[in-house]
Amino acid sequence: MYKVLTIAGSDSCCGAGVQADLKVISALGAYGTCAITAITAQNTLGVSSVFNVPASVVGQQIDAVVSDIGADSLKTGMLVSENVVAVVCDMLRKYSLKNLVVDPVITSHMGRRLLSEEGVMILVSDLIPLSCLVTPNIPEAEILTGRKIKSLSDTKDAASALFEQGASNVLIKGGHIMDHGDGKDDETNGEIIDLFYDGKEFQYFREKRINTDNVHGTGCMYSAAIATGLAKGNDMISSIIVARKFITKTIKESSMPGKGNRLADFTYQTGE
Repeated sequence: MYKVLTIAGSDSCCGAGVQADLKVISALGAYGTCAITAITAQNTLGVSSVFNVPASVVGQQIDAVVSDIGADSLKTGMLVSENVVAVVCDMLRKYSLKNLVVDPVITSHMGRRLLSEEGVMILVSDLIPLSCLVTPNIPEAEILTGRKIKSLSDTKDAASALFEQGASNVLIKGGHIMDHGDGKDDETNGEIIDLFYDGKEFQYFREKRINTDNVHGTGCMYSAAIATGLAKGNDMISSIIVARKFITKTIKESSMPGKGNRLADFTYQTGE
């Protein structure tokens, strides 16, 4: 039995966060556990309120799960505050947990702040160096590095900066169209380009952009899928490749159960 722990917020419409992570982990053939960092009131239209779970309770959840069930890999999502980030780091060190994928959730797609500035500082200084992979999108990479990203060259520079901050591996997700100042996505030619960097080589993962509205939950699912691959003993690159195939299919099959954004969805299982 492969075991994956997700440390993230609860999404009441189950499109992202812990609920989405657990669905992905199960679909990809592993056993999912969780530590909830925040309870959100949200739907496809956006987040209306957030209740932060006390950091001590987050730590107790991790302690309870890992001391009994263990974790072959884990991922973090919405961590809400510097105290929660610090507790997660303490638990990682206490149990010598490996295969940590950090999805640095900083703001919602509507622009709501989901991690305090102090939390970002501790995430950079303490949590990222404990990870095996950090998976920011372009806006998150800009915040983490203090750099503007308007080209593929800028993306490489940001990946290098994240590696220098202590990340073992970096995957900058290219789902957000880069702003070239003229409103055109010239450089990517209609592709989504994820950039992977291991400190030695850059590797591009290219996929034709799917013509659909914003799909809520794909970032959470992507990192959960990668963490599941790592839990099963797959190497980093093959874990990313399988996760990309999974996410591409979920976007194509995305549904619109509410009045706002589409939600990632899937109706199949794979043991790959």
